[in-house]
This record gives sequence, C-alpha cells and structure tokens, in this order.
Amino acid sequence: MGIEFLGIAGLNDGGETQARSGASFDKAYTLRFARAHEDNGWDRILFAYHSGSPDPSTAAAYIASKLDHLKILLAHRPNVSYPTYAAKVFATLDQISDGRLNVHFITGGSTADQAAEGDFLTKDERYARTGEYIRIVKQAWTSREPFSFDGEHYRFENFVSDIWPAANRQRPEVSFGGSSPAAYAIGAAEADIYAVWGEPLANTAEQITTITDAAHAAGREQRPKIQVAFRPIIAATEELAWQKAHDILAKIERRTAGAAPSSFIGDLKNPENAGSQRLLSIAEQGDRYDRALWTKPAAVSGGRGNSNALVGTPETVAAALLDYVDLGVDILSARGYDFVNDTIDFGRYVIPIVREEVARRDAAAAKTAAESSDELKRRAHHDAA
Repeated sequence: MGIEFLGIAGLNDGGETQARSGASFDKAYTLRFARAHEDNGWDRILFAYHSGSPDPSTAAAYIASKLDHLKILLAHRPNVSYPTYAAKVFATLDQISDGRLNVHFITGGSTADQAAEGDFLTKDERYARTGEYIRIVKQAWTSREPFSFDGEHYRFENFVSDIWPAANRQRPEVSFGGSSPAAYAIGAAEADIYAVWGEPLANTAEQITTITDAAHAAGREQRPKIQVAFRPIIAATEELAWQKAHDILAKIERRTAGAAPSSFIGDLKNPENAGSQRLLSIAEQGDRYDRALWTKPAAVSGGRGNSNALVGTPETVAAALLDYVDLGVDILSARGYDFVNDTIDFGRYVIPIVREEVARRDAAAAKTAAESSDELKRRAHHDAA
C-alpha cells in the first residue's frame, strides 16, 4: 500500500516550548527546516495558515524553487480569495514545483480568527462554502472550456483558466479536515485526503468508519485516503523518552500559563472546534493509551491543533504508527518540538522502520495474491482437463 510521511514547514523557530528568536518569516530557517525533511526521508511538508501569519503560498513557492524532491501541502482558507483566483495560484505553484503540490482546505475552527479577516459566517455556513469552493477549484484545474457557477456562496459566468496544474498530472489532491457532522459530510464527498488528529486507536477507527460511511452516502465507491497526525517524542530508551516528554510538558505549561485567549491561542479550556473538543474529552479519560499515545500535551494546550504525542524509543513509536497503518491510515503526519533536530531524528530512526515493515507486508500480500491466482488457474486447468 505504501505510506507517506508529512511534516511541517516552519517559517520561524517559535513553538509551544519556546518563543521565536527572530522575524515571523525567517527565510534561512525556513529553508533549513524544509531541507531537514528532504534529506531525511520525508515526503511532504505542510505550509499552515493563520490570519496574521506570513503568506504560506509565497513561502511554499520559495521552498519549491530551492528543493528538488520535497512535496508541498498548502493550507488555504476559502474566505481569503475567490475560488477562480485561488485555482490559478495553485496551478502556478504546481508548475513551479513540477507537480509536487497538494492543497489543504481549511474551513476555520476559530470564529475569532475568521472574523480577523472579515469572515462572519456560521460554522455550518463555512463548511457549505468550502464544499462549493473545492468543486469550483477542481473544475478550474481540469476544464479547458468556459464554465459558469451559480451557488449559495459563489456566482460567476464563463470562467476559463489559462494556467493549469503541471503536465504530469490531472490536478493536485485535495486535503480536508474536521470532526463535526458538517465536516464529515463535505470532506467525505469532496476530498482526496481526510486529515484527523491523533487519537487512541479505537477512536481513530470510529472516525475512519464515519468518513467511509459519509463517502458512500455521497455516492463515492471509495473513501478518501486517511491522514493522522502526532507529536513524536523519541529517545534511546523508554526512560529517557518519558523524561524528555515531561520536560517538554513543563515548557508548554510555562508558555501557556496565564495566556489570555486570542484569535491565535483561543480559549484553552473551551475550544469551539469539534476536533479540539474530542482531544480534551479523550485527555479527561486518561493520560496514556495503546502503545505510546500521551494526551497531556493536548490537555495543557487546549487540544489546539496536532497536540497528542507518541512517546518512546524509535522502535516503540514506529510500532505505534504501524498500528494506525493497520487501521487503514495512508499518511502519517508528525511534528516534533525541537523542530529541526526532531525532524532529523524521526527521519533517521523511525521512518525507515515503518517503511521497511510496510514494504515487507506489501510483498507478503502480493506473494499471497499471486499464489492464490496460481492455485485458481491450476484448479481451472484441472477441471477443464
């Protein structure tokens, strides 16, 4: 089946455990961090979006022009531009990167952050808008003839683009996330990839079933690929990994202590998006799940974003990730806390273990399928004789 590893594009060195040391867009650091992924076995990095952050599409174009193989996942919020314009931006970036672009559409989990850029729709209205937006962008990528659209949120006549995705593909894949009923309905219908945050295996299995059912209800034969995200904390021994984990937790607690709610941080105790609510609910039920899942980082950060950790040796964390592969997960998203060094360590010590095991399983499955086919042919030949 293969497996893909997704990292994060860091535009500066700031994070949950430390304040940034320089400007919000540190060009040298951005390239260094991206190169750490390309040089250590990662497939793709996510350029995230926030109302006040540097423009991710421009930063992604910079990295695409500097690196040869690393693929890009560009986060985009529909409220910031008209879909026909966005489709041209994406197609241009796909050509700059020689077909290495996918796009992650963000409906918006924070009303305050949406309002910061003039978006005052309700959450369900935002999801409906995202559905229209994705359909328009996909058609703009593939249509060579003018087309019109008359929907609830967008209306135009006879648009045709003169810039399309790279010649080696039909279009970029569309990624989508969300844990509310409205999110499942839209994402399962329109997305190629459905992104969820790391939860215990049982909860993740339930989400995959929900997404699969929603995809079938939308008339799709197959569900979107599943992406799941974690914060890996690895060390040479289990004891050292947990010591490292608690040191990280203490830093997060110091950083969040007394922090006032804002459009970026949000209300750490009462997040409004369903994904964060799920993470906090799980954390309330226990700190540790399955092989290595640790929920305390999510608890102290308000379940904000990708915040549940996998803690242990590289072998333990790899085994935990393979448990999610067994559920049908296609893309493993990971982001450490010491961004560059953790990216290098994860790439050197965890990714090879997972890739080797997935390849072994794929080879065994192919061998079994070939033997079964040969046996069926033998029986057919015997019966015919």
